[in-house]
Amino acid sequence: MDRENEQKKEYLRGYRKHARRVARIEAEIEELRSMKMNPSMNNDGMPHGSGQGDLSGYAAKIEEMEHQLINERYNRIKSYQEIVLCIGYLKHENEKDVLFYRYIKGLEWWEIAEKMKYSERWIHEIHGKALKNFELPKDFIEVQ
Repeated sequence: MDRENEQKKEYLRGYRKHARRVARIEAEIEELRSMKMNPSMNNDGMPHGSGQGDLSGYAAKIEEMEHQLINERYNRIKSYQEIVLCIGYLKHENEKDVLFYRYIKGLEWWEIAEKMKYSERWIHEIHGKALKNFELPKDFIEVQ
């Protein structure tokens, strides 16, 4: 049962992983762009051209990262839709809420307890029941 619950948690964490990757790729693109806007100074006292140099490598890297970002955003949306659909199959609203707040919104246990007006201990109880009742999609099980 413990192995099965770990598989379920891994599946449910998939959305947050995609969300973090999207944020990281966006930050990397932003960093690359800021480096191009503020090139390092060449303090050798000699006059130099505009400092633009060859932009093809820079442009190619930005384009590659933008493609990664598009793919990761697509994976994030797909993951969200699949996980929310699976959560929706649960019978009890409290179980749906706990899984949604924990794995989609990424809330801490105390935040879920506060939001749902229950003790943190009771939230853990609901989470345990929700995992027990949660069914992994067949294609996820087959990949494992």
